Amino acid sequence: MAFKFEGLKVWQKSIELSGEISKLTEKFPRKELFVLTSQIQRASDSIALNIAEGSTGQTNPEFKKFLGYALRSAIEVVSCLHLARRRKLIDQEEFERFYLILTDLVKSIQALRNSIK
Repeated sequence: MAFKFEGLKVWQKSIELSGEISKLTEKFPRKELFVLTSQIQRASDSIALNIAEGSTGQTNPEFKKFLGYALRSAIEVVSCLHLARRRKLIDQEEFERFYLILTDLVKSIQALRNSIK
């Protein structure tokens, strides 16, 4: 792998999440295209993008800062899932599946962030 971030499990998990979110939003109604669909996709993409950006050529404090941005984006995805459930765009089962994925991802990002001196 040519880039440091490509070997990070948290980055790999976030890339998988982004793909799954993209599939999930395909069924959202057109009226949500520039609202919730766009927001949840950008937030999920942002997790991987911040991990990648912070990991390469940055100091440890700078990397920790970008991991913080990734955490915030993950929490934004969780909030978007709550909105999608309330708007009946996803059912409880889908919500719970993604909620568990995000819980695991957030814990992984926090663990990486805490491990950096």
